[in-house]
Amino acid sequence: MRFLGARAPGPSLPAGALVLTGAPYDTTSSFRRGSRYGPAAIRWASESIETYSPLVDRDLGDVPFCDAGDLPLEGLEPGRMVRLIRRELLPGVPFVLGGEHTVTLGVVQALAQRHPDLVVVQWDAHTDLRDEYGGERLGHATVMRRLLENGCPLVQLGIRAGTREEFSLGRARSLCLSRSVLPPPPLLAQLRDRPLYLTVDIDVLDPAVAPGTGNPEPDGAGYAQLLEALRRFEGHRVVGMDLVEVSPPCDPTGATAVIAASLAREMILLFAPRP
Repeated sequence: MRFLGARAPGPSLPAGALVLTGAPYDTTSSFRRGSRYGPAAIRWASESIETYSPLVDRDLGDVPFCDAGDLPLEGLEPGRMVRLIRRELLPGVPFVLGGEHTVTLGVVQALAQRHPDLVVVQWDAHTDLRDEYGGERLGHATVMRRLLENGCPLVQLGIRAGTREEFSLGRARSLCLSRSVLPPPPLLAQLRDRPLYLTVDIDVLDPAVAPGTGNPEPDGAGYAQLLEALRRFEGHRVVGMDLVEVSPPCDPTGATAVIAASLAREMILLFAPRP
């Protein structure tokens, strides 16, 4: 099943089009696994929404984008998984559906080769800045630490959970670490001409809104707040993005998958290159 309104990959797509790719992976998930089912659930739930967004006043039918299916990640150890993503992403603007947050590392590493001044904008309940977790240095709780070590600047929004060390590191090293999901206006101006990678962990939303995630954290954002935060980057150079940590088994109502599908539609309509 393809995401609503998506084409199959092929020569009819213009160069630089948005390419949706699934990354079904949850090997390092630490509390509740199930995000490997996220890409399929989001695609399925997309059939319940409209192609038109009145907020953006744009329709998926107006956007040339394709769904390239899922990468074969199941059963790989984290290092191999990251390398496969880095190697197998199709040309264009990637939009990856996770899967756990570790998948972001492979996408960003691939894009950093094309955009050495890439900045990662992270919406998340957690800092993900641990040096190791459970004895492993590569996982969903360490992914942003690895990006910092690779010299990638971070903007961290919606953050409300982490260790004392993580918060100290984030305050010292990130361009911004904020509990609010809204980017400060001076930061938006600073990033205006930089290539950006947007990564949205669904747990940035309050679990009362989106309970279907592996590590829910109270006191999160509402859906409208997150959309407003994303809209503030409209017109910026967004060169890639992902939506991760949707775990369908944790929400038998299916509501989280529908919310994620709607959010994915808005992100496509906001940031897909215009023909």
